[in-house]
Amino acid sequence: MTDTKTALLRSAEHAVRTKGFDGFSYADLAADVGIRKASIHHHFPAKADLSLAVMQQYHDRFEALCAQIDATPASGAARLRAMADQYRAALGGGDTLCLCVAFSISADRVRVDVRAAMAAFRAMMVDWLTAAFARGRDDGTIAQVSHPREDATAMLALLEGAQLAARAQRDPTRFDAALRPLLARLG
Repeated sequence: MTDTKTALLRSAEHAVRTKGFDGFSYADLAADVGIRKASIHHHFPAKADLSLAVMQQYHDRFEALCAQIDATPASGAARLRAMADQYRAALGGGDTLCLCVAFSISADRVRVDVRAAMAAFRAMMVDWLTAAFARGRDDGTIAQVSHPREDATAMLALLEGAQLAARAQRDPTRFDAALRPLLARLG
């Protein structure tokens, strides 16, 4: 990947996470990266192409993060805590959202393939969380797990909703308060 393309992807991800899909333009990215607006079209002919590339890069990064967490001999509970920590860090002190949540706000205005990439990201996360809940049930570190997939689906919704609540108030403690009942189940 070229340095310009990498810089554009980084700038676009930051813009989406702070301003949403509708809150930035190619002119904003050009100013941030220090190139002409027309140069962006060389790498990404349309904003939808850029959005898809950003979402795919984000998915790959999270998939690698999940693999890294799985590479440790951590308990199911420790794995869930590690993921919750990632979602809290994505708040950036209350100024940002995780990329999938940020795109979801404008889901009716993003292209179908971007929505499909968001769905693929969420499916990957639910699968990973399901495995962590199953591990926690089996190793005794997560209380009251009878249906790991249902718990995983609920946890992802909780993580995303808690981010929205915290971002709306620019107060990360709202994220912490929302997660407290779930984290209390972790041994």
